[in-house]
Amino acid sequence: MTTPETPARAAAAVPHHVAIVMDGNDHWAKCHGLPRAAGREQGVQALLRCIRACMARGVRALTVFAFPAENLSGPAQEAGARAPWLAEALAREAPGLGRAGVRLHFVGERDSLESEVRQALAEAEASTQDNDKLALNVCCNHGARQDIAQAARRLTEWGVPITEEALGKALALAHVPDPDLLIRTAGERRVGNFLLWQIADSELFFSDRLWPDFDEAALDEAFAAYAGRGGQQRVDHRALAQPLAQGGDAAATAARAASGGG
Repeated sequence: MTTPETPARAAAAVPHHVAIVMDGNDHWAKCHGLPRAAGREQGVQALLRCIRACMARGVRALTVFAFPAENLSGPAQEAGARAPWLAEALAREAPGLGRAGVRLHFVGERDSLESEVRQALAEAEASTQDNDKLALNVCCNHGARQDIAQAARRLTEWGVPITEEALGKALALAHVPDPDLLIRTAGERRVGNFLLWQIADSELFFSDRLWPDFDEAALDEAFAAYAGRGGQQRVDHRALAQPLAQGGDAAATAARAASGGG
């Protein structure tokens, strides 16, 4: 006979911060004889399902890997095909996400993006900055190695000794605790250049489902595996704090304190 979970036990089985490599949009489109744009649209719908499901289950932070920095250094037509898709998805979905209590934060280099795309990112962040139900970090044109190198450069510019804690506070995702669970779809068994610093202690779950097919049942399967391996939420209340990695005096002061520099 199965005994019902107590609220405390059920909460412990739900990761506080989930990170996802959303892989398989283009392959999904190819399998269905559709253009790539159709796969990306279905990928957006899968992300919206995932956001709703995470919020319903008590997840406080969700970080998704849209596409890495190296994808924008390839052929111009490929980079151009990705940027408008992102901008259009933001323009369409950001108001609804904001009403649901989601705070958007876009992580990655923006200089190589078109000006209208950069404006769409900034407007989406500004319109949701006061929300506190779920911190949604969208990593696009972003790479972990690049992030670590930039954090080290910031500390040097601020005159802060490079320690493990100070470096962590200078990274782009310093405003959220490290992920408890990393999910990658489409059958890939590697993490790629994604959150290499932050996932040192994360549980990993690899799904054979293509991202557009990743639904609530697939998310629950990942959460069940996490709980079965003894997953526990990290005791950390930074999920909706302001990001230090945006720079400025406050960020430098926090990093200096973390380094023991006072």
